[in-house]
Formats: sequence, C-alpha cells, structure tokens
Amino acid sequence: MTEQPSIATPLTIGTVCQSKNRLFKSAMSEQLADRHANPSPELINLYAQWAKGETGIVVTGNVMVDRNALGEPRNVVLDERSDLALFKRWAQSGSTNNTQLWMQLNHPGKQIPSVLCKEPVSPSAIPLGGDLAAMFNPPRALTEAEIWTIIGQFAWAAEQAKQCGFSGVQIHAAHGYLCSQFLSPLQNQRSDQWGGSFANRSRFVIEVYRAIRAAVGSDFAVAIKLNSADFQRGGFSEEESTLLVQQLQAEGIDLVEISGGNYEQPSMVGVDQKPSTVAREAYFIEFAQQLATQTEVTLAVTGGFRTLSVMNRALAEGSCAVIGIARPLAVMPDYSARLLSGVECPLPLRKVTTGIAKLDTAVMLDITWYEHQLERIGLGKRPKPNMSAWRSVVKTFWALGGVAMSRRRA
Repeated sequence: MTEQPSIATPLTIGTVCQSKNRLFKSAMSEQLADRHANPSPELINLYAQWAKGETGIVVTGNVMVDRNALGEPRNVVLDERSDLALFKRWAQSGSTNNTQLWMQLNHPGKQIPSVLCKEPVSPSAIPLGGDLAAMFNPPRALTEAEIWTIIGQFAWAAEQAKQCGFSGVQIHAAHGYLCSQFLSPLQNQRSDQWGGSFANRSRFVIEVYRAIRAAVGSDFAVAIKLNSADFQRGGFSEEESTLLVQQLQAEGIDLVEISGGNYEQPSMVGVDQKPSTVAREAYFIEFAQQLATQTEVTLAVTGGFRTLSVMNRALAEGSCAVIGIARPLAVMPDYSARLLSGVECPLPLRKVTTGIAKLDTAVMLDITWYEHQLERIGLGKRPKPNMSAWRSVVKTFWALGGVAMSRRRA
C-alpha cells in the first residue's frame, strides 16, 4: 500500500523542483523595497528567517514587472533599471536550508492607489466599486500594443529571476490584479481578441504563461495563483476556473495555487466566509476537491489552514498536494518547523480592527497590519501579535503621505 502523504512528505513538482515537504509559504505583500524598488536589507533578512523555518516552498510577495504600475508604495520591481546584484542576494538568502524560493510576478492593472498613479490601466475602463472606489482612480483601457508589452515584461522578469538564482516563478492571476481583471467578465468588456468569450478573456493569462515558459525553458518551475472564483455575481466562476486550469495543465504549468476573491470582495482573507467554512479552516478546499478529480496538475490551496490535523487530512484525501500558509508565518516565522515537529501549534491570531469598518477598509487593515509584522521580522525584531490596529493605521497613512509628498516635489 502507498503511504498517505503528510506535510513532511517530499514532493517533486514539474521536472526539476524538489520540495523537502508539503508546506508552501503563500505570497504576502511586504512593502519592503528600497527607494529604487530593489530588495532592501530588511526584505533579504525576512526571507533568511523564513528559510530557516523549514517551509519547503517559499513564494515572495508580488514583484511588479513595471515600475510605473505599483500596487503599493514600496513594491519590489524587476525591470531593466533593477539592481540584479540585490536580487541575487535575495535569492541566495531565501534559498538556504534547501528551500525552494519562487518569485511571484504581478501587474496591478487598475488596483493602484490614487496617490501612486493618476491613470492606471485595465482591460476596460471600468473603475473599482464599493468602499474602495474613492481610493483608486478610474482606469483607461489598454491598447493591443500595450498588452503585448506587458506580456513581454512578465517574460523578461521571469528570465532574470532564473538568472538571479530563484528556483521558480508564480504568475499572480488572482485577487483582482491585471491577469484576474482580464479573466473577469465584469472587469473585461472588450470586443477584440482579448475580451468577450471565455477563450478571449483567458488569452492574456495563457500568453503570459507561454512567454514565460519560452524565456525560462522546461527546467524551471512556473506556477500560477488563480481564483476559484471572484465571488461576485457575473464574475469569474468556478466553471471557468476549472477550464483554465485544464488549459494550463495542457500547456505544461507546474503548479496551481487556489485562492479566491479580490479587493472588492476579499474572500482570500476570510471576509464574508460562512462560519462553517472558517471552522473547517481551508476556505477553498471544496473547489480543490472537485478540481483534483478533473485535472492532474499539482494543486496548492491557501486560505484558512491553521491546524496540523486538518492539513494532513487534506493531503491524505487528495484534495491538494501542497498546503498554503501565509499569515501564521507573519506572527510565527518558524511555524512550519513547529508543525513538522508533529504537534499542534496554537496561533496568536485575532481579528484586527479599529472598530470603524470604513477606516479598516480604507487602509486595507487586513493586509497592512501583517505587512508591519513582516517589517519587524526584517529588522531583526520579534513579531508583535498584540500590536494595536491604530498603530498600523498611523503607519499606513504616514507611508502614503510620504509617497504623496515626494511625488508632489518631483
């Protein structure tokens, strides 16, 4: 009989990637670039700490492929103006202890705060809705030439990531960023070859993958982060997500990470999840279970995993091959090592709120509070799970104000 896998079981992904276990650090935004959008010493140290913590595969926070399109003030950018020596230091630091370090590549599309960009781009000129609308400027529609330029930027960045020593890349096609915008019939209302039918809406993602694969070859891991659904009426659906995974499998994708939601409907951080779903821990496991019966691609599921028993059960049942974890590693960098020791590991996680819902939304507190924990780790400090929501709010506004002032001076 074949032994059932557990989080400690090694895994071969694609043709060359050997992960020492089934734990997968999912991408979290760090906002730890230096003033030239290169990896800062704090970012490099943060990944050194995670490499020590025994996670098999560590995925970076989103690295933008265009410095004129930043999702946040201190995003790392990999383009022709980048200091590749610093990226090599980052790769070396994060790959110690036999850790697989993958770079997540991203373009925010219209999800750019208004202080960073007057006119963002998107498949169609459709602004963000809901409480966030006031924080983001309306986009303009991309031209055909611009679409191909961005595809080329993804491929160039992936090739540089390989040359710098990263062991894989992940395309960010979830959470409402540009790739996700192309997939959504709500956000993409084009009438050319890039919009309309599902085949046209998925074309951008497929072309990004093909360009990356052509640039890096078959001996390098290429993965994608994909929504199970947008959880918006008329948006990207589970049926379309399944079709896209099947297409990507045929193209040769090495791993698909399943998440869900976007800025307008942030299901990826547990917002509006049913109590039964939260109690079950893995937010998107039901979709992954269905997907596993219809594809053979290596699946990672991220969102909600907290206990060793639930993680091992998901692996044993074949719902996924890899367990995605993120926030636990922001408050406990050695969380993976503790799990691998075979004991349950209670986490000091709580709902972070000021008590003012609109303020929490405006500063994206569900994300920024954790970014501030990552900054502490990068500075050589211990995480501070009891840090107040208000302190995080002040730090966020201070950072945004500094960006706005510097742009006015420029």
